[in-house]
Amino acid sequence: MGIKKKKEMQVTALTICHQDLETLHSLADVEGKNLASLLLHCVQLTDGVSQIHCVKQIVPLLEKADKNGTCDPSIRSCLDILAGIYLSLSLKNPLKKVLASSLNGLPEFFLTEAVQSFTSRLQEELSTTDVYSYRKVIDNISSCMENFDVGRAGVSNLLKNVLHFMQKSLTEISEENRKFAGNHIVQTQLMNDLSVGTRVSVMLVQKIQDFQTLHVRISSSPTWQSMCGLLSIFTKFLIDDHLLQTIQSTSGLAVILFIKAMFHPPEEIPDLISSLLLRSVDCTSIPDWFLNCCRSLCCADVSQSTLLFLCQGTLTMLDWQNGRMGPSGEALLLNIVHVLFTLSSQILASWTNSAIHVLESSSPSLKDSLNGNSSIVGKLLEYVYTHWEHPLDALRHQTKIIFRNVLQIHQLTKEKSDSEASGLAADRFICELTESLLRLEWHVKGKYMCLGCLVDYTGIGHILALAKTIPSQILEVMGDQSLVPYASDLLETMFRSHKSHLKSQAVDSTWIDEWHETWVSPLLFILCEGNLDQKSYVIDYYLPKLLNCSPESLSYMVKILQSSADAKSGSYNSTGALGALMACLRAARAHGHLRSATDVWRNLVSSARIKQGLIHQHCQVRIDTLGLLCESNRSTEIVSTEELQWIQFFIAYNLNSQSPGVRQQICSLLKKLFCRIQESSQVLYKLEQSRSKHEPENELSKQHPSVSLQQYKNFMSSICNSLFEALFPGSSYPTRFSALTILGSVAEVFPVPEGQVQTVYQLSHDIDVGRFQTLMECFTSTFEEVKILAFDLLMKLPKTVVQFQDSEKLQGLFQAALELSTSTKPYDCVTASYLLNFLIWQNALPSSLSAYLQTQQAACGDGDTSAIVVERNTLMVIKCLLENLEEEISQAENSLLQAAASFPLYGRAHCITGALQRLSLNSLQLVSEWRPVVEKLLLVSYRLSAVVSPVIQSSSPEGLIPMDTDSESASRLQTILSEIQPRDTNDYFNQAKILKERDSFDLEDLNASVPDIGASAEIKGSKERKTCDVTAQMVLVCCWRSMKEVALLLGTLCQLLPMQSAPEPRSGLLTVEQVKEIGDYFKQHLLQSRHRGAFELAYTGFVKLTEILNRCPNVSLQKLPEHWLWNVLEEIKCSDPSSKLCATRRSAGLPFYIQALLASEPKKGKMDLLKITMKELISLAGPTDDSQSTVPQVHALNILRALFRDTRLGENIIPYVADGAKAAILGFTSPVWAVRNSSTLLFSTLITRIFGVKRGKDELSKKNRMTGSEFFSRFPELYPFLLQQLEAVANTVDSDAGELNRHPSMFLLLLVLGRLYPSPMDGTYSTLSMAPFIPFIMRCGHSPVYRSREMAARALVPFVMVDEIPNTIRTLLAKLPNSTDQCFRQNHIHGTLLQVFHLLQAFSDSKYRLNAYFQQELADVAVCTRAKLWLAERQNPCLVTRAVYIDILFLLTRCLDKPTKGNQPALEHLGFWGDIRRIISRSELITGFPYTFTVPGLPQYLQSLTKLAISAVWAVEAQAGEQARDIPISFSQLLESSFPEVRLLTLEALLERFSTAASGLGEKGLPPLLWNMGGTFLMLAMKENHPECFCKILKILHRMDPSEWLPETEHCIHLTPKEFLIWTMDIASNERSEIQSVALRLASKVIAHRMQTCEETRDSMVPTLKQWVRLVAASCGEHLPTESRLAAAEALTSTTPFLLTSPDPVLELQDTLALWRCVLTLLQSEEQAVRDAATETVATAMSQENTCQSTEFAFCQVDASVALTLALAVLCDLLQQWDQLAPGLPVLLGWLLGEGEDFVVHVESTHQVEDHLFEKAEINFWAETLTFVKYLYKHLSHLLSKSSWCPLRPESLRHLHRTASEQCHLLSQLFRELPPTAEFLKTVEFTRLRIQEERTLACRRLLAFLEGKEREDTLVLSASDSVAETNPFTLARTETAC
Repeated sequence: MGIKKKKEMQVTALTICHQDLETLHSLADVEGKNLASLLLHCVQLTDGVSQIHCVKQIVPLLEKADKNGTCDPSIRSCLDILAGIYLSLSLKNPLKKVLASSLNGLPEFFLTEAVQSFTSRLQEELSTTDVYSYRKVIDNISSCMENFDVGRAGVSNLLKNVLHFMQKSLTEISEENRKFAGNHIVQTQLMNDLSVGTRVSVMLVQKIQDFQTLHVRISSSPTWQSMCGLLSIFTKFLIDDHLLQTIQSTSGLAVILFIKAMFHPPEEIPDLISSLLLRSVDCTSIPDWFLNCCRSLCCADVSQSTLLFLCQGTLTMLDWQNGRMGPSGEALLLNIVHVLFTLSSQILASWTNSAIHVLESSSPSLKDSLNGNSSIVGKLLEYVYTHWEHPLDALRHQTKIIFRNVLQIHQLTKEKSDSEASGLAADRFICELTESLLRLEWHVKGKYMCLGCLVDYTGIGHILALAKTIPSQILEVMGDQSLVPYASDLLETMFRSHKSHLKSQAVDSTWIDEWHETWVSPLLFILCEGNLDQKSYVIDYYLPKLLNCSPESLSYMVKILQSSADAKSGSYNSTGALGALMACLRAARAHGHLRSATDVWRNLVSSARIKQGLIHQHCQVRIDTLGLLCESNRSTEIVSTEELQWIQFFIAYNLNSQSPGVRQQICSLLKKLFCRIQESSQVLYKLEQSRSKHEPENELSKQHPSVSLQQYKNFMSSICNSLFEALFPGSSYPTRFSALTILGSVAEVFPVPEGQVQTVYQLSHDIDVGRFQTLMECFTSTFEEVKILAFDLLMKLPKTVVQFQDSEKLQGLFQAALELSTSTKPYDCVTASYLLNFLIWQNALPSSLSAYLQTQQAACGDGDTSAIVVERNTLMVIKCLLENLEEEISQAENSLLQAAASFPLYGRAHCITGALQRLSLNSLQLVSEWRPVVEKLLLVSYRLSAVVSPVIQSSSPEGLIPMDTDSESASRLQTILSEIQPRDTNDYFNQAKILKERDSFDLEDLNASVPDIGASAEIKGSKERKTCDVTAQMVLVCCWRSMKEVALLLGTLCQLLPMQSAPEPRSGLLTVEQVKEIGDYFKQHLLQSRHRGAFELAYTGFVKLTEILNRCPNVSLQKLPEHWLWNVLEEIKCSDPSSKLCATRRSAGLPFYIQALLASEPKKGKMDLLKITMKELISLAGPTDDSQSTVPQVHALNILRALFRDTRLGENIIPYVADGAKAAILGFTSPVWAVRNSSTLLFSTLITRIFGVKRGKDELSKKNRMTGSEFFSRFPELYPFLLQQLEAVANTVDSDAGELNRHPSMFLLLLVLGRLYPSPMDGTYSTLSMAPFIPFIMRCGHSPVYRSREMAARALVPFVMVDEIPNTIRTLLAKLPNSTDQCFRQNHIHGTLLQVFHLLQAFSDSKYRLNAYFQQELADVAVCTRAKLWLAERQNPCLVTRAVYIDILFLLTRCLDKPTKGNQPALEHLGFWGDIRRIISRSELITGFPYTFTVPGLPQYLQSLTKLAISAVWAVEAQAGEQARDIPISFSQLLESSFPEVRLLTLEALLERFSTAASGLGEKGLPPLLWNMGGTFLMLAMKENHPECFCKILKILHRMDPSEWLPETEHCIHLTPKEFLIWTMDIASNERSEIQSVALRLASKVIAHRMQTCEETRDSMVPTLKQWVRLVAASCGEHLPTESRLAAAEALTSTTPFLLTSPDPVLELQDTLALWRCVLTLLQSEEQAVRDAATETVATAMSQENTCQSTEFAFCQVDASVALTLALAVLCDLLQQWDQLAPGLPVLLGWLLGEGEDFVVHVESTHQVEDHLFEKAEINFWAETLTFVKYLYKHLSHLLSKSSWCPLRPESLRHLHRTASEQCHLLSQLFRELPPTAEFLKTVEFTRLRIQEERTLACRRLLAFLEGKEREDTLVLSASDSVAETNPFTLARTETAC
């Protein structure tokens, strides 16, 4: 939004040698006006920027000297010094460019002298002999050639020397690179030098004119010799695969360029290069010099990469313009493309560019070779279609260039007369291309790119004519994030093209209406009705582009949306027109399409709309409205008073958002607002100072700047008050996160002012002791994000704010931190770490701790700086923690049980790591003090690891404590114990004991036993004996977390500390030996740990070590990762079952170890370690003959899986995917389970790696699929492999031997093949056809394994093109046996039918469904199907195959359901329905089932048959005038079936129809067939015993209108409506959750109906209603399933007008308030869906005639946070309307006090129950008790202060008085019992007490007011806020209140 301030330029100052300095001193004149004086002054400056200004004065000075007409010798010397300065500057120094620019402007008179000076200085440079200085000389040659005439002239003068130097330098650098093989740091630098040297050589040939005369070929001339030498060098580089590809690529350019410069005659160059590329060089016909230089390129075995780089050089370096190379050039062009097709090269884009240049003046034969129908263009398009989905962005971009160029090539090949005579419609190539692209699915990203190119080429008219709805189609896919950028770019291309087209043809302005209809209307529909993702992406990507194209469309959009918003405002699942309006206005304002804020509010949208948007139920509407207020394209735009008020209103209700994305957006938008306030305040300050009165067209003119500034100050102060109040006790995580993030933004945007800068606000001014304490208490949150935010905020505050005066408080905090660091709850040590870091950085450590570092304090004296103070404090804390940790490790060495139960060791280590990570350890000042600490840290880490590692490395780390009760388990445990060898001083661990139940065990009583699952260990503490349960889980957590912390600590040490080698002076803190020890430690634990938590985190530390080792200049350390890798690979090869490497648990830490070693290898290098490792692993992973030695194979498979999963290896791992897939598929056939298991895991990883992460529930979603051509072009090795494997499987899968051959690899083969699909774009140019797979897949369908047959059917679909499907189906159907055949296999029939079914399904989903031709094809299929109809009848004894055949019939009924060309539907025409009716009438549905036992496939058959029967019934019903006798079966018959599968499917179909009719979505309403079915469902409900069927019946009754079936209850089921209601409520009370929920909804609907129709008097309804009230109340508990609470909310909503808001209440007040309490409870649910449903109840309550005036938000969709306070407002208003304030007030006061919530029980349980390991504090994500208390207090205060009511009788409040007083007394007592730092040590108890204290205080205040003990005006002031109040009341905590 704001303009980024430019960073200050950093320029390194220039310097000169002493001799030149003396020369300048001697030449400088006294006045300081000559050039020498200027240069001397320049050199003496220390600032590079100032020197730039000096250098720019050189030319003006010399221009004056030029007028004298003489060249002073002093000027000559100065020019010489300038040349020296230029060559001494580094390449990137801005001074170098400025100096070159200045010297370019030298007067003509001095140019010769300057060139001579440069030549002389450059000659000195060229005499350099140091290899590592060559780079500087090469850089100087390069800079002389770049836009520097003097420099270029100097180089030209020394061309011979320069070429010789380039030859020498490249040779020597290359040799040096070879010597340092393996040292990648040195090699990287040397290879970079080679790359630059090659590039500079190319530049020399291109820019020096002398090369034009080289064809003279004087072989004896030094220049020629150097050129030949360089050509030889580049040839070597080109074929050397050990060099970086950038060097090879540049060498390819250089080779072609040098050939072009040296070869004569030039006409033969194309033929020479053609022969090189085609590997057909005739060595007798080429010059000797060429053969000597390029001999290796003339041989036949040139590598593919060399050919590729030669092609690239040819395309780049030869002159293709205007066909200058003639026919041989054209032949070369065609030869190049054929070579590139064999290489599948990315440089085809360059070729197309060259082709365009040649075609501009080419021969007709070339045009014929390159027209749209040519094979070359076909192959180019094939390449585009194959690679347009490639994961590499660069490659996808290349395909776009190729496609665009293909269109241009096609245009150039057409004759001018053709293109003029025939328009676009006659261009067959373009038409077919467009249609084929439009046929593609929209998930194909390449489609967008190609369509965009076509629009640029042809315009939009042609595409809109073919697909009028294309804008809507594209907008539909914008819910998918991966497609959004492509879709929005295409839409922009289209609507811009359409606009320019319409404008060019229009005579008036009416064209805009058509444009709006095409592009804006679909947008508005999405904004109003689209899903959340779709809408947000459209707003972010599409809307701004549309407005930028047509700003005038905004008023059109607003006009439509304003009128729509009046009708519909949206809901929680739809933003409605209001949301769309806000989105449009927001985008318009943010992009500068609204002139000022005032225009928005006054003309476009009302204040009421803004407020509705800010609290709308849909989060996106809230965000867009806030964005409208906060965002502006002008960073200094003044924020108006209204905007400030609305922002305050927003913050009051929106901090508690559960969505992380929404929270992030809120915080980001508010930060933008604060930036606007800060920047506009600076403008206001300047205006105030200048007292400017004139500010046209600006809101500044309306009020004085000082008024605006004061408003800003008040606003910021008010906002910060609200945010601090939001951090009340028990506030939810989202609230705290939002409040702290926004406060952090305030502290960042409004920094402490420095110097003269004024700031409108400072956060520190609003922070007192209480708020500081509030921030400190945020450290106790169980969410680390809250701790981080609080810590960062405290660190941003000035030191004066953060001061501790109380030394006791300091000591208490420090002690609390130390105590928390030994807590058994893992999150406590995180709190301790933040506390300690805060005390360290604020220099707030207790004085008693400074004894640890007395000597250092004395040494520092008064010179302490903040950095050294922090360092000293950190050192003190780490020493203190280390001492404690050492002592605890000593105890743990004696008893690990005791450590796990009393002082788990990981907390101390975590605090040490936390302290170190915040310190800048590379710039320590107290080095001598740190050295022993670091040594001790390492030793203690190893000791700690030694204590816990036996548990982690045991074969069963999870089963530590022997607590089993049988001898077999005990013997297994004995094995584990022998591995662990514990050091406990008792014999508890030394032998496994048989335990008795319910006995207690004491560590001092060795014969005792263990109760339940834990060992109750009475452990001696330092002061008191403490009993605690030690479970295996606790010991395990202690051990693996300790290992984790040790790993992170060592990783931190090795990452941050400087390293030294032993012989050097000890300035560093870590020796080489110590680093090696750390590496050995990680190796041991990664290779031997078996607990995942331990080795995963050891991996994190090890990665840090390997990364720093790879960057380390010390060669011995740099080689360590490679050395470790070879060792472990050797160990894997030799491993057997006795190896220490873990062969189970997916090889445990071994894959992590190798992953860390490989992932840290520099990515810019050749990745040699990865190549060698992958080669080794793939050879190990392959099948082995020796079945005994499968352990290396298992390890290799597991490691490969880890490597393929590692995203850091990126595309470098892709070349090995094919080999990995082979290993996985072959491994799956192993007889050893471990190998099969690892192969499966590897295969799964490869599927994800190839096809991408699964993005939906659909297993075969097209988002995770690939076209066959793309797949096999990326992995060509898999084509023959998969084909061969599939053939082997297919040949034996249906062998006549009758053996059951399962072929395990079939599953994997079909899984891969099933993810491929044919593209309509697949051409005839690919050699990798998918056709050979088809017969083998068909044969796989004969497998005896059911699952394999299914997979074969699915895998077949992608291989058959859509237009081939009908033929394939007919072929398959023909293979099916006839009814007269004697011998057939049901497996074969089943497999074939499944293939037919899946092909037919794919066809029915295709776009061809409505095409008449394809309808005819399907009709032919239907005829073939009828020929095998016996398979669906009883003649076929197999129910499984019968079921599939019936599914096929069902599918055909769906495909052929529409008439074609005015004829009757094909089904009827073919007599198809008659066949179906016959099948149904003869089926078991009619005749009954003869089976007395369960037959295989029976459920499947029943479901298929029922679906067909239902479709037949609907078909008959749809045909008007059809007789009832033609219905093959009635719904009643289906519903009376004895099989629940039949009933369930029937009920689901009926429920769908009733639901559609009830929602009004159906076109015709309810079919006559379903009229008067209420009685049937009532009778079914009474006798149904299948739960799911019963549930569906109740749902149908709920969906039906009660007036249709409720009167029939007495007649049908002999129950009166009242008795039926009671029956329904009984079900709701007793049944399981789903039935209970449906029954409750049904009962509520019946009640609403009966209340509405007033059939009975109210009195008779009351007992039933009371039961219903109890039922609803029982359904609202937070512990209940979501469905129950949703049902309760829906029940409340449906009865609100009759029971909750009725002017004349039906229920007693107690029951009515109970219902309102339910609403309030549901509004505070943790479930978003429940809150939204309850909000609907409140919205209904507010929209009644008698309540719509209670609030200003009647008829609005509001969020639950606002609904809570609105509900209370409505309730208070109703109490007044009902005149029930007196009896109602005590109930509401009871809610306030928390009566019925058992506070005392809570407190007692807190003191009695021991903490459990994973029992966290009460985590609330949304509900906040004190928020409810605040709202209730506010509304009660308002009610009491405003209403005229009779005083209550004292006895009615006596109970409340007594309860409040007792609680107050109890609270005081409990607070006194808590320790001094209870907020940290007893957080849960402390928070509960604080919350109850606030509730009690609120209640006592109101009670005091009722008794007249408080002044009335106090309450009026507190309670006068409406719902729009921006500063909600927060109860102040005062000690005196109790």
